[in-house]
Amino acid sequence: QVQLVESGGGLVQAGGSLRLSCAASGLTFSRFTMGWFRQAPGKERELVAGNTWTNTRTYYADSVKGRFTISRDNAKNTVWLQMNSLKPEDTAVYYCAASPYSDFRTNLFRYWGQGTQVTVSS
Repeated sequence: QVQLVESGGGLVQAGGSLRLSCAASGLTFSRFTMGWFRQAPGKERELVAGNTWTNTRTYYADSVKGRFTISRDNAKNTVWLQMNSLKPEDTAVYYCAASPYSDFRTNLFRYWGQGTQVTVSS
């Protein structure tokens, strides 16, 4: 079965950095668009960064542009989210997700990880 396992979350001070990892198994990773979502308490889940399986398009939410970077290694079945200059408003549970389409619409992401907590203190 498909598994997406996130790691790298934690507590960091504002201005600090974290690098999230997502290890995938049970799927042909190179044929999946990968996305990082986050959900803060009382808020809807939002896509913060995505990378199509064709590697032709990358998406960043306006709130993270210039601070977050998504990258992937198809040989390692892994996608990362490098988060720099973190702000308290980045506090959320971060989820890794996979879509078989070259598209970032949330409803097309078929597989989800369990999430990893990121807390940014002021």
